[in-house]
Amino acid sequence: MPKILQVCAVDFTVKNLLLPLIDRLEEEGFEVEISCSRGQASIELEKKGYVFRYVKIDRKINPISNIKTIWNLYKIMKHYKYDIVHVHTPVASVLGRIAAKLAGIPIIIYTAHGFYFHDNMSKLSYKIFASIEKIMGRYFTDYIFTQSREDYDTAIRLGIINKDKIACISNGIDIDRFNPENVRIDINEYKDSLELPSKSKVVCFIGRLVKEKGILDLLEAFKYLIDDYSDLYLMIVGDASLSERDIETKQKIEHYLSNDKYKDRIILTGSRNDIPELLKISDIFILPSYREGMPRSIIEAMAMGKPVIATNIRGCREEVVDGETGFLVNVNSPKEIYEAIRKLLDNQDLAQKFGTNGRKRAERYFNEQKVLDTEIEVIKTLLLKIKQVN
Repeated sequence: MPKILQVCAVDFTVKNLLLPLIDRLEEEGFEVEISCSRGQASIELEKKGYVFRYVKIDRKINPISNIKTIWNLYKIMKHYKYDIVHVHTPVASVLGRIAAKLAGIPIIIYTAHGFYFHDNMSKLSYKIFASIEKIMGRYFTDYIFTQSREDYDTAIRLGIINKDKIACISNGIDIDRFNPENVRIDINEYKDSLELPSKSKVVCFIGRLVKEKGILDLLEAFKYLIDDYSDLYLMIVGDASLSERDIETKQKIEHYLSNDKYKDRIILTGSRNDIPELLKISDIFILPSYREGMPRSIIEAMAMGKPVIATNIRGCREEVVDGETGFLVNVNSPKEIYEAIRKLLDNQDLAQKFGTNGRKRAERYFNEQKVLDTEIEVIKTLLLKIKQVN
């Protein structure tokens, strides 16, 4: 039975992104273990039988902590003798690949959920982080999965890895779970449980409450929208993480909520598991991020037949077709967010058309099973090559 270690920084990633792959690998006969920082989500997953080898992994560059992480991962990899190490998320992917190389792991795979370097950072920062990816790709990686076609093209153009060692797998969701016909709820009752009026119009945001998700731009736009629409509500689904800069963003959000004018029109749900139901009661989905890989939340919203507003950045523009499934707006532009929401609120036929088109697009391009099929096929091929060499 081949052994594979999945490595990422936090258990949130395991719970929300990696479980379908882990489950599929186990169905295919792999022994799967997970290394990440310990958290509430991983504790719950352990109770269900998932195996964790805990290592504290910072999500930022911190030389002392990063070196400790490499050493601890190395010890785990040496002891348990994995056939494959599969890494995810920016910092964890670098530390995990270094540890795997030192431990002599036969196959090292990296899924780029979105390269850390992107068009909206300075040229110097771009060059530094792109150079790191080149070094890691050339000397510490046997195969790369990219979710974004732009990342795939960039990797080839910059020479991060050879063309025969990379595949664009896109991103996928459970098309049946995120299907408005399969989500059978009483919308009015569900709204009432969230203290939303039955006839309210709901703009939905799903994501971490951090500045780079554009949440403050959305709140700035919403400030003016509520003057124009007495039945409009903003539903924010997600939690702030624990870094200082994220706590600062959460404090700014709480400042909005302390204002009598806004507090009754903004619903903060925290982290939720009933995403299909929350999307069902929503009218518009928005993700005004500054940086993304291939955001799953947009695909989920499209699959639920909702018009989407997103920023014109890598990943988002591969999912949202401007003027067909929603609108693309510029980064850090509350004015454009305001105008896009208004267009959809004022034209219900257009909103419905976008939603219908979005569902069709999700079915055609973002089916989770197709993504998993590609990953499994590549992993099995890599294992076969190793066996032939040995």
